[in-house]
Amino acid sequence: MKLSLIQPSRTGGAAAPADPAAVVRTHLAHLAPALACLEQEAGHLAEWGQELARRLMAGQRLLAAGNGGSAAEAQHLTAELVGRFKADRRPFSAIALHADTSAVTAIGNDYGYEQVFARQVAGHIRPGDVLLLLSTSGKSENLLQAAAEARRAGALSWALTGAGPNPLAGAVDDVIAIDALSANVQEAHLVALHAICHCFDAEVARLEGTS
Repeated sequence: MKLSLIQPSRTGGAAAPADPAAVVRTHLAHLAPALACLEQEAGHLAEWGQELARRLMAGQRLLAAGNGGSAAEAQHLTAELVGRFKADRRPFSAIALHADTSAVTAIGNDYGYEQVFARQVAGHIRPGDVLLLLSTSGKSENLLQAAAEARRAGALSWALTGAGPNPLAGAVDDVIAIDALSANVQEAHLVALHAICHCFDAEVARLEGTS
């Protein structure tokens, strides 16, 4: 049987794609409200960086978690703290809960995905530690369970989320909520984490007398 190639119609079908550069400009335009939210939260971010420095210098630790792209950003932060952000300094204890794949898959298999972070929080966290949760929706059940576990343990819990109010914002001790499209919220979260790192390093240097 002979097959013939079917040529797409020149008059029907899907509309021609938009100018790629226009797509990029639209995306960047949508980022502006997210950055405006961060500008309003500048003092808040500075407080988080300073508080995190004081706690980690006192021997506490940071636990961080998220799902998908937010997981990558949580791990980005822990890498900056255990490694370094800008200038050289000593390492600090920071754990990305999703990065332990054996624990995540074992807990997910035995207890359900809703418990993959909460059970690790229960095992690792101590009073005075900090739990940072990242979510564009603020609705992820596994993060809500983790926040509840941190509260039971007497730890400090923070969240970076999309627009509020949302369930996660109400489950943690403090929240910075970004009112923007999901992709832009996630981009703003990375900017927020770098801002926290700047303030963290400055506070460490001040407390150690090296600034």
